[in-house]
Amino acid sequence: MLSSATFASSSMCQIRPMTCHFEKRDQLLTHRVYFGLRQANRREKSWSLKAGFWDSIKSGFLKNNNTTEIIEPPSAPTEEEEEPMPEEIVLIERTEPDGTFEQIIFSLSGDVDVYDLQALCDKVGWPRRPLTKVAASLRNSYLVATLHSKTKSSGTEGDGRKQLIGMARATSDHAFNATIWDVLVDPSYQGQGLGKALVEQLIRALLQRDIGNITLFADNKVVDFYKNLGFEADPEGIKGMFWYPRY
Repeated sequence: MLSSATFASSSMCQIRPMTCHFEKRDQLLTHRVYFGLRQANRREKSWSLKAGFWDSIKSGFLKNNNTTEIIEPPSAPTEEEEEPMPEEIVLIERTEPDGTFEQIIFSLSGDVDVYDLQALCDKVGWPRRPLTKVAASLRNSYLVATLHSKTKSSGTEGDGRKQLIGMARATSDHAFNATIWDVLVDPSYQGQGLGKALVEQLIRALLQRDIGNITLFADNKVVDFYKNLGFEADPEGIKGMFWYPRY
């Protein structure tokens, strides 16, 4: 399924491959994409797009006299490493006029009920897929990020109600590259910046795992959304190629 912010109306739209590559430069990082929602005591960091897309694919290899030597990237000093992301981040807290308290929580725990996900896909108009395959796609993903709404009525006890309102996942070779898939947000929660926060936090988690070349596929309606997050369509004229059964 396509990466979109769920304001894409159909998977029949024209799809554009997009990529975003980030690198550190001698621990002095120039600003291109800002990853907000940091903890207050966390060291400020930002990232820049690397000039060459193919350079990112070939990074880690040095060719000389028809031989290939694997070059390990220099390790950053321990004191310069950013703290690991917490498993959960509260993005929004608010109290409704009726006294109901709500939290919107981003999580990387990967805890997704396939029936809840199917209901969310129904809300955004995505076609249904076999639940066994949906479960396999989640299980085999490198990262699964979620947005949950947790609500508790005034004067009640217990944990309250928890509802899946957004999800995105990434597959990866665990070394250089990752691809983001299935970005969706409940229509009743769109327009609040949650899609942007979801993708930004997922990118940040990939960067902390030293995955610097990040790609996705987007239909025409959401290309600008991803461009505003630092993604580039058809970098250096490179085109995405697809093969699928024709029957």
